[in-house]
Amino acid sequence: MSEANEKSFKFFQLKNNLINFSFVLPAVIIFSVFYIYPFFEIFRLSFYSWNGISPIERFVGWQNFIELAHDDVWWKSMGNAAYITLIALTFQNALAFALALACDREIRMKRFYRVVFFIPPVLSEIVVGLIWQWILYSGFQDGQHIGLLNYYLDRIGLHHLVHNWLSNPDTALTCIAVVHSWKGFGWGFIMLLAGLQTIDRQLYEAAKVDGAGSWRTFWNVTIPMMVPVILVVIVLTVLGSMQVFVLILSMVGQGLVYHTEVPVTRILSAMTGTNRFGYACAMGVTFGMVLIMISLSFKLLSNKVKQV
Repeated sequence: MSEANEKSFKFFQLKNNLINFSFVLPAVIIFSVFYIYPFFEIFRLSFYSWNGISPIERFVGWQNFIELAHDDVWWKSMGNAAYITLIALTFQNALAFALALACDREIRMKRFYRVVFFIPPVLSEIVVGLIWQWILYSGFQDGQHIGLLNYYLDRIGLHHLVHNWLSNPDTALTCIAVVHSWKGFGWGFIMLLAGLQTIDRQLYEAAKVDGAGSWRTFWNVTIPMMVPVILVVIVLTVLGSMQVFVLILSMVGQGLVYHTEVPVTRILSAMTGTNRFGYACAMGVTFGMVLIMISLSFKLLSNKVKQV
């Protein structure tokens, strides 16, 4: 290749690279402005004492993080979020997987079921929270219970179970976790159903020829083929459940209580209650690093599974 042709080829290659980059440039700009820059700005503010209004920022170094390490309410909120996540990983994903298996079979009205099961995720969290608040509410009007659940418990004779479900420390967080799982199982259902439909049916036929029953076919064919999809669903479930916020706010209200506190509501309380924006930024950075570590852990696990 002559020198002129080589220069022409390099120019043509550079031109193509610039054209290709121009297609992703808007997304890069948006991601940088709304994600990368705010993260570094929050990280910077976490080293300051700031009330969110005054332009004066007082540098305090690692003091916010040291205080956070001894903040019992913060660690309680992390524990509450972990509890909600545990319920979602078990109840929510088990329900989603069971329904996906059912709709993957040749059953009547399975298309109708697919639509119905995906309705909860597309509903507004505020609306869902207010509806469930009414269902779980404990109050009287004209001698009757206002809350739907307590009303029917009273009607069928289970008077000892009637109480305010969202104010009782023993039941409030579990109720929120169950409602969160009910609202979010549709996403896992759709992803798991899509994964099930990608499995080659000849594998099931081969297992049947070899004499494998339904249970052995499930463990030896379905589960191994579904592991990558299951890992993705688990990651999304963990990230979504750890960041649950709007549902709690709509069910419990602005007067957040200790036994329903989660990291995002704790950050909100630090910003609006005590005007400690620097401390809230330290919480945000710590919480973000926890979520990143969880994501990386599942990413490494997914890579190992793919290599097996």
